[in-house]
Amino acid sequence: MAMANPREPRRITRTIPAAQLIGLLLAFVLTAGAGGVIAAGLVIPLASGVDTTVDTGVEVFDELPEELVPGPLSEQSQIYASDGKTKLATFYAQNRIVVPLDKVSQNMKNAVIAIEDERFYTHGGVDPEGISRAAVKNFGGGDTQGASTLTQQYVKNVLIEEADRTGNTFGVMEAREDSLSRKLREAKLAIALEKRMSKDEILQGYLNIAQFGWSVYGVETASQHYFNKSAKDLSVVEAATIAGITKAPSKFDPVQNPKDAKERRDLVIGKMWQLNYITTEERDEAKATKISDSLDVQPLDVGCDSAGGAAFFCDYVIKEIMSSPEFGKTRDDRYDLLYRGGLHIVTTLDTKMQAAAEKTVVEGVPADNAFGLEAAVTSVEPGTGQIKSMAQNLPYDVSAEPDPGTTAQNYSADYNHGNSRGFPVGSNFKPYVLAEWLRSGHQLYDTVSAAGYAPYQTEFTANGCVHNFPYKRWDVGNVEGSTSGNVSVLQGTFQSLNTVYARMSQQLDLCNLQKTAWDVGFRPMTSALTYEGEGTFRTIDQPQQKDIDVFASMTLGTQASTPLNQAAAFATFASGGTYCEPIAIVQVKDHDGKKMKVPSANCKQTLEPKVANTVAYAMTKVFSTNPWGTAWSIAPGLEDGRPVAGKTGTTNGATQSWFTGYTPELSTSVWVGEASGETPHMNVILPSTGWYNPSAKIGPLYGGTAAAPTWRRYMDQAVVGLPKTAFPAPDPNLVGKKPAPPKPPKPETKEGDSDSGGSADSGDTSGVGGDSVGTGTGTGPGGGNKGND
Repeated sequence: MAMANPREPRRITRTIPAAQLIGLLLAFVLTAGAGGVIAAGLVIPLASGVDTTVDTGVEVFDELPEELVPGPLSEQSQIYASDGKTKLATFYAQNRIVVPLDKVSQNMKNAVIAIEDERFYTHGGVDPEGISRAAVKNFGGGDTQGASTLTQQYVKNVLIEEADRTGNTFGVMEAREDSLSRKLREAKLAIALEKRMSKDEILQGYLNIAQFGWSVYGVETASQHYFNKSAKDLSVVEAATIAGITKAPSKFDPVQNPKDAKERRDLVIGKMWQLNYITTEERDEAKATKISDSLDVQPLDVGCDSAGGAAFFCDYVIKEIMSSPEFGKTRDDRYDLLYRGGLHIVTTLDTKMQAAAEKTVVEGVPADNAFGLEAAVTSVEPGTGQIKSMAQNLPYDVSAEPDPGTTAQNYSADYNHGNSRGFPVGSNFKPYVLAEWLRSGHQLYDTVSAAGYAPYQTEFTANGCVHNFPYKRWDVGNVEGSTSGNVSVLQGTFQSLNTVYARMSQQLDLCNLQKTAWDVGFRPMTSALTYEGEGTFRTIDQPQQKDIDVFASMTLGTQASTPLNQAAAFATFASGGTYCEPIAIVQVKDHDGKKMKVPSANCKQTLEPKVANTVAYAMTKVFSTNPWGTAWSIAPGLEDGRPVAGKTGTTNGATQSWFTGYTPELSTSVWVGEASGETPHMNVILPSTGWYNPSAKIGPLYGGTAAAPTWRRYMDQAVVGLPKTAFPAPDPNLVGKKPAPPKPPKPETKEGDSDSGGSADSGDTSGVGGDSVGTGTGTGPGGGNKGND
């Protein structure tokens, strides 16, 4: 058998990994001109069979781009309550908090330099000594050794980040691939970068962009996650732990793999000692520390789930950002800003009020109640529109397969902010009617019959707006009571008498009522009329004044709205006639700390102060017991005795119930019902709610029996610390003259001469315990309201 010539050079034919080849190439190209010919000579003879590839590599190297301009890093955005300190939620595409280098401890800087690039401050982007050493070692048969500098690693991460930010999946793959062209590109860009950035700028960039665990980017995020402290406060052992992770974030995760993490950490500590960053005593003490003893792991929360009971408010904030042009021209722009822009978002949420809302809504209507009832509580500050609280009885769950008894629907909000179409408001609409009554020159002490009533709908008036008045009767009645005869409009208000309000609306132009309701702040979510007046049901995403349905029974609240919208509308009465759109955000700063424009409440005087104040006066009587008002169960109001005003609301069959009330400082709406809106609740067990409802009882779901007690329990806590301000006096010209009390009955009367009803203000107390309910019989648009109080 022929023997191979031992003197013939052995030709290399195996595939050479890119890491080894780049070592050979760069050792030659980058060191030959600076006294590195000897180092290159140690390597090149080993590569006698790959000289063609090297020549090609040199040519490729010359053709590579020379400039890299790092853009802003993807950074987490954080949402805070109004105090600016209580964090509600975090959002990110990459979980990162960017900090300047002076906010990073010297221990951390030393640790990363020691383990990743000990000659960082002496090389020019690539490390000839490291390349030569790695090439010799790799070709000598030992473990593969890399030679990338911190600058090269920074370049690689920047290329990955920029590709990821633009959705360039192939760009991400290219930046990570083990190829000659990628290594050459990184090397050349690193050399160019060192010419335009200082060493400290590069180190700062690296510490902020590097990955330090699953969904942990940047040294500040890592410090807060693993040790619950800022990066500026990291000790030797903590810094070494973090620095050791980036080589293999999963393998060296100290939470998931503490054994591997300790070995890696101790290696870092040893390198720090070798480079005289720490003393022998510090080294020994650090190595003796158990991984578990050093950690104080904080959860990696993302999204509104972490906001707890405030999750629905958090969800509202996110939807506000995603729909507001202040945060970008397109939805994609806004999404990118939220998840990558490092926003610091301060909201309107009051933590004390929010805690009270979360507690009381569950107490009043437990999530596991036997009747399938849902409930929501929402507060708005009069004069500013700021949303102060938002809670509901069912927990928040946006997962694909939510747990039973949870929901992602925000009952307080509209469709754009919570996927809700609202609920019919019932007699919560009557204050808008009263406002138009006063605007039209009428008075509180005008008298109107409270007797049963069945007018033809064609007997109503609407000039200049789309309406529907079919030629059919509308039967109107009151709940429980036998209140009849002539009563004042004031009594009709606090006793919520449907027959009184139906007769009032017959004396009004209902197109004017539509305008007044809009001016005050009523915002419909659904409509039974088209703009042409045809009877077709439709949903409303961006309500306008013309979306308020005009037909005979509108006065009894047949259209749906939301607790948030009702709270904002009643805040118009509380503020003397100023309507403010609800707002959830007070301040947003970008990643540079610059303030951004936020959505405005657009506060405007939309109702005359004298009308607003007189309506408020009438609504204070709702809490009276003699004569009774529909909120008699929580009389005389709040525990601290401050002035309050409000109105109940109940729909047909008690499917939905409301109480919306306010002080001059806070307007709150409570809704209790069923989201489906189809199930009557005439026989439910209502829980004990304190002295004003000392024991559970069975009864209809009226606004005064479930929503009102929940409102009071919440408001008693929410107003603590707020000024006790009296409502302005009503306008005497709008109140009118109180009628004289009725004459006592004669000792003897002839048949048919007996008094037919209660007096103007004394009222018939036989109706105590319920709201007034219409018994309408019509169908279709304007066909009547069957049971709104």
